[in-house]
Amino acid sequence: MNVIIRLTGSDLTLEQVALVARQGAVVEIASEAEERIRRTRSMVLSMAEDRSLPRIYGFNTGVGMNKDWDISREGLAAFNTMLIRSHSAAVGPELCEADVRATLLVRLNCLLADGTGVSWELVERYRDFLNLHLHPVMPGRGSIGEADLVSLAHIGLAVMGEGDVVFRGERMSAKRALELAGLEPLVLGCKEGLAIVSSNAMAAGMAALVLEDCERLMDAADLIYALALEGYGGNVSPLDAACYALRPVPGPTQTAERVRRYLEGSFLWKGGVAATMQDPLCFRSACHVHGAVRDAISYLKPHLLLHVNATDDNPCVLAEERRFAHNSNFEVTSWVLGFEMLGQALSHLARNICYQVVKMDSTGFSRLPRFLSPDGTSVMAYTTNQKTFSALEAEIRHLSNPVSVDYMALSGEVEDHASNAPLVVRKTARILDNLRYMLGMEAYHAAQAVDLRGLAPLGAVTARAYEAVRAVIPFLEHDRVISADIERGYDLMASGRMSEIARDMTGV
Repeated sequence: MNVIIRLTGSDLTLEQVALVARQGAVVEIASEAEERIRRTRSMVLSMAEDRSLPRIYGFNTGVGMNKDWDISREGLAAFNTMLIRSHSAAVGPELCEADVRATLLVRLNCLLADGTGVSWELVERYRDFLNLHLHPVMPGRGSIGEADLVSLAHIGLAVMGEGDVVFRGERMSAKRALELAGLEPLVLGCKEGLAIVSSNAMAAGMAALVLEDCERLMDAADLIYALALEGYGGNVSPLDAACYALRPVPGPTQTAERVRRYLEGSFLWKGGVAATMQDPLCFRSACHVHGAVRDAISYLKPHLLLHVNATDDNPCVLAEERRFAHNSNFEVTSWVLGFEMLGQALSHLARNICYQVVKMDSTGFSRLPRFLSPDGTSVMAYTTNQKTFSALEAEIRHLSNPVSVDYMALSGEVEDHASNAPLVVRKTARILDNLRYMLGMEAYHAAQAVDLRGLAPLGAVTARAYEAVRAVIPFLEHDRVISADIERGYDLMASGRMSEIARDMTGV
């Protein structure tokens, strides 16, 4: 990939994280950021020579409960090596390539924010790992969110030429990979071991990818809802812009605007289509439910952007004042709570999808043959689909329960707060994956209902969505293995095709 992402430490976007993590975009470091790193490191090294310097956590002392250790200048290399090895305590499953790359990128950009005081050589190593596709093997579980210590330490192993890596798709020892790449193992200096592990870069990197996925999936969800409304023969009155002007909640208002644009030219606007004055709430309130997800994203995104463009080091270096400051900048509760809210909003969306499909399947509501059978008598059609999406929705409800408040006091009960950030992000990712199945199922239900209803024309954008569904899942005329349809629906959602249609046709 020829895209180059220029890092300054202050303006990385979530879209750029996805480009580097998933599409292999090249990273380069702004010259002004390099100058800051070199200048601050020079100051830090001069402070290390000062025998009168007070005790500074992780700089001339041990870490955690061992902060009472005094580390001599001569013992720094041994201490940092010991720190990395002892903190390499995570367990599997191992992170996928994209998550490792997102982690490396976020940590690199935060180092460039210049609150850490590490060497330019260490900063370069993160860049080189990314550009050379040399990825440390990182077990993903063990972090409680108060810095991803036990997982990030495995990056430190690779930097020192220890542990395993995946180099250009092949798993091997870090020592061999560094040799093949023409790199030397680094000997870590003052504060560098702590700088490698004392960060929430893993949770934040994964979070950036999950949030990117969520935004794209919501574009697809809005479009599929619009197609389902046509399949159901629903009422368009709840889309009236005047209603939202009276109560202008941002997410619902924006969602309704999107749905109106997807349905431009649809038969639904002709009148006389809807059989009742008011549809069930699963259809009538859908823009508000989808909008709640958008509002959760609106809260979360600025917090996450701030995180990936700032230092989360403790202690941090205040270069202009020539001093270190002990702090809690590793505390990420603000954006973790945003992810908890996002998961709960997605749970509402999942339940709504279930009821929309049930209503399309029910003759009394949709006025179509039961379970969208083509004849209503000899073809069972989507009779048992309801069990599958109900099971998926039950998992989502379970995953939407908060876990950020479940923690223990550790390290001699000094570390008595935690956020479980990686776990919160992982469970939100699982919610999204279940939703890919559920939205795929709703999409082919909607297309089947549209065919059975036989009214035209479809909306300007929903017509494209219908074509995308029918390109992979044909009209159900005779009973067939439904699992195959479910998998095709999932693949359609995972491909991003629906979100592309939504974005291409509306410019939003």
